[in-house]
Amino acid sequence: MIVQRVVLNSRPGKNGNPVAENFRMEEVYLTDNINEGQVQVRTLYLSVDPYMRCRMNEDTGTDYITPWQLSQVVDGGGIGIIEESKHTNLTKGDFVTSFYWPWQTKVILDGNNLEKVDPQLVNGHLSYFLGAIGMPGLTSLIGIQEKGHITAGSNKTMVVSGAAGACGSVAGQIGHLLGCSRVVGICGTHEKCVLLTSELGFDAAINYKKENVAEQLRESCPAGVDVYFDNVGGNISDTVISQMNENSHIILCGQISQYNKDVPYPPPLSPAIEAIQKERNITRERFLVLNYKDKFEPGILQLSQWFKEGKLKIKETVINGLENMGAAFQSMMTGGNIGKQIVCISEEISL
Repeated sequence: MIVQRVVLNSRPGKNGNPVAENFRMEEVYLTDNINEGQVQVRTLYLSVDPYMRCRMNEDTGTDYITPWQLSQVVDGGGIGIIEESKHTNLTKGDFVTSFYWPWQTKVILDGNNLEKVDPQLVNGHLSYFLGAIGMPGLTSLIGIQEKGHITAGSNKTMVVSGAAGACGSVAGQIGHLLGCSRVVGICGTHEKCVLLTSELGFDAAINYKKENVAEQLRESCPAGVDVYFDNVGGNISDTVISQMNENSHIILCGQISQYNKDVPYPPPLSPAIEAIQKERNITRERFLVLNYKDKFEPGILQLSQWFKEGKLKIKETVINGLENMGAAFQSMMTGGNIGKQIVCISEEISL
């Protein structure tokens, strides 16, 4: 049968901004024969995420993520439904997910590399497995648990940058759920600020494009900053760090402001900010969620429970059509999304 797929058309260059034209859609023949252990799946939803930016370079700069190859199918987080199975533990109609799902309408995959998901955990919203009840949610939860050192009733103030994104929008809510008395978000539009405070329970929100961040932080965090969930790096993070308390903690989730620059990860701090960090004994350790696989299952169950109890509100921005993967990626890298950026490939979940 003929299927559509998206391949890497060109690289933006280590210091370039990615554009939709870096990707192209093409048709390809998919065999009808599947081997023992394999399944044929129809793709339902695909994820675009900031970490993918390094996969557009010839060298990702990390040993745990491989670069995408030119003219080869692109892959990332995905979810789909099994249409045919020759795998002992997977049957037709099962919903499955993978971190390395090809950007293709239908695909034959090794069943051992897929994880079965239970739609009841997300009340049927399957795309949530790519967001708040998937990797971004786990990154937020485990990051805060492992690196935030928050205890119930400890009266701590937490600041979240990139606060309206996939991780940030969840992290702020988790901060409150785990015991922070005050959570402040930093984001880039008035609309996002309103959402954070009116719907997601943030105590205050700062629009870094329109407001003086240092001034607003002092006003919003009168007792200083105890925990900083950092999604962006750069100038915003320098401003937050300079207002952090002694023995406070930075959760290094991402550095999206630096991803289009050829710098190491995590990017080094400027000498002045590094001096503040050392002087105040602020922890800033690299955090990689893949090192905590033993915490994934309980983490997903906790996130699902909070969602079902109405304590965790989930936001996503959905674009339809495989042909729009490149546009969705470009939009996500420039803050066009609120919550998780998802691309819906096929909504038809009945067989």
